[in-house]
Amino acid sequence: MSDPAPAGREILVSLDIDGTMEFGEPPGPVTVAIVRRLLAAGVVVGSASDRTRGDQEDCWRACGVGVAFVGGKHHLDDVRARFAAARYVHVGDTYVDEHYAGLHGFEFVSVDDPVAVVEVLTALADPGFSAR
Repeated sequence: MSDPAPAGREILVSLDIDGTMEFGEPPGPVTVAIVRRLLAAGVVVGSASDRTRGDQEDCWRACGVGVAFVGGKHHLDDVRARFAAARYVHVGDTYVDEHYAGLHGFEFVSVDDPVAVVEVLTALADPGFSAR
């Protein structure tokens, strides 16, 4: 896991849902509050999941969160083409997430260590943040 991008450089975060988000099946460690914090900091946030686009949109709508994109994790190349960013990050819980992140030039952050993933996302929202 690397340092956040310098101030003024756009960051894009793609989130898997199941096993990653608190509302996933199974639930994961990434909360809606963290997503709201990322959005407030100007981070481009969306989801790349195995769920249908409509299901992903319904999940975000139920949480009252508007995201920039939804789609399949195998379409992260389309996300890169749509959004210019200095840093692309995909957060997920499986080797499939890691595979597609790497294939499409995204950093991969695993939720295997829930504390670490929350620290990484918090640091993206607040580059001055330090858990130490």
